Amino acid sequence: MTTATVNNKHYLIVGLGLTGLSCARFCQSRGYKFSLCDTRTELPTIESIRSEFPGVGIALGLPDVETLSQYDELVVSPGINVNTPVFIAAAERGVTISGDVQLFAEHRTQPVIAITGSNGKSTVTSLVADMLNAAGVKAAACGNIGVPVLDLLTEPTNIDVYVAELSSFQLETTRNLRAEVAGILNISPDHMDRYAGMADYERAKQRIFQNAKHAVINGDDDHTLPALSVPQSSTEFSLRSPASNDFGITYEGDELWLAHGSERLIKASELSIRGMHNVANALAALAFIDALKADLNIDLEKCLDGLKNFKGLDHRCQHVTLLKGVEYINDSKGTNEGSTVAAIQGLEPVTSGDLWLIAGGESKGQTFAELAAACEKQVAGVYLYGADRAIMQSALPATVVNGVFNTLAEALAAASENAAAGDTVLFSPACASFDQFRNYVHRGEFFRSCVEALS
Repeated sequence: MTTATVNNKHYLIVGLGLTGLSCARFCQSRGYKFSLCDTRTELPTIESIRSEFPGVGIALGLPDVETLSQYDELVVSPGINVNTPVFIAAAERGVTISGDVQLFAEHRTQPVIAITGSNGKSTVTSLVADMLNAAGVKAAACGNIGVPVLDLLTEPTNIDVYVAELSSFQLETTRNLRAEVAGILNISPDHMDRYAGMADYERAKQRIFQNAKHAVINGDDDHTLPALSVPQSSTEFSLRSPASNDFGITYEGDELWLAHGSERLIKASELSIRGMHNVANALAALAFIDALKADLNIDLEKCLDGLKNFKGLDHRCQHVTLLKGVEYINDSKGTNEGSTVAAIQGLEPVTSGDLWLIAGGESKGQTFAELAAACEKQVAGVYLYGADRAIMQSALPATVVNGVFNTLAEALAAASENAAAGDTVLFSPACASFDQFRNYVHRGEFFRSCVEALS
C-alpha cells in the first residue's frame, strides 16, 4: 500500500471526459498544479468545466510536442492512444506519461484487487465486491466498470478494499500498480484496431502484475500466466478438477460443484448466473477473495451467500424472456469475438434445444476465426446485421449463416421465426455498437424492446 508524498509536479490532464474530469477533481482536492486539455477542437461542456475549475488553463486540440514538454507529467485518458508520435516524442524528452490508475496506485492506502481480461472482468469485479460486502467487508468496485478510481480518493470514504476492473488502455499508462491481488481472467483478440497485434495487446494486459503480491491465474489459458513480473504467490482457477489450493469443478453423481481443492463449496445449480463461463467467473471471484481471506478476516460462508444471490449484470448473458418456449438472452456487452465465444460455449451445454446467434456491428479489425470455429461446432444458425456484416459473413462458415440483414430488428425477426420451443436465441454481437447505437447499453435495451414486441 502507498501513501501520498510532497508533490511539486505540474500535470497536464489530457481528455476531459469522465476519467479526465475525475483526475482534475482529484488534483484540485490535493492542491496539485494542473492544466487541462481535450483533443477535440470543440467541447460542448467547456463552460461548465471552466466554472468547476476556475483559473485552470484549458486548451482544445492535441498540443504539439513543444507544448507537452512544458509539463512534468501527462495524465492521459484511456480513450486516447499514447502510442502516437506526439506522446512518444514528449516521453523521449523526459515527460512522464501516466493515467488515472497510476495516480490512484501512488495515493491509495487500502488493499487493491486488480482484475483484467478480454471478457468477464465486469462480472467478476462486481461479483467480488458483492461477495465481500455480503461478508461485512466494505469493498468498492471501481475503474473500467464505471466508477473512476480517483473518485474514491477525492471524497472521504470508509473502504476496506478496492476491487478495480482495469482495461488494457488503462494499464498502458500504469507503471507500478503494486496490487495485493492481480489477475488476468482470459485473453482473446480485442481492440486490434489499436494494437499492432496480439503480442502488443497481451503486453498491455500483463502490466497488471507489476509488483503484485499474489496472482490469480486461469489454468485453462496459458496467456494469463505472469510474464513481465512474477508475484510472490499465486492461485489457479479452471473448469477442471483443482489441485489442493486451487479452485475448480468436481462432480457428485451428476451434480456439478465448485470446489477449493478437495472441498466442495457450492453447487453450480445454486448460482443465479447461467452458463459454464459464469461458473468460471465464480471460481475466479473465489480465488481473488481467498488471496485476502486471512488479511481481511473474511467469512467464506457469507461470501458464498453473496455468490448465490448475485443476479449478474445487465446486458451480459441476461435472460430477457421465455416466449413460446424459446429463451431470449441479451449479451450486448459481447463486444468482441472472445466474449461471444465464451457465451456460446457457456450456454450451449445447458440449452436443451438449438442455439441461435444474432451478431454484428463494427468489427474492430477482428478476423472472427475463433467465432467461426465455435459457430460451426455449437450453433444451429447465425443471423448477421450491421456495418460489417459482410466481413463477418465472409469469415463464418456458409453453412451456419442463416441470413444477413441491415438492422438488428430484422435479424431478430428472422431468428424468432426459426426458433422452436426449447431453443435459445442469443444476442451476442461480437462487435462494437457504434454503427447503429450510442453504446452497448443502448443496443441491449433496443434488443429487449424488440423481443418484447414479438409477444
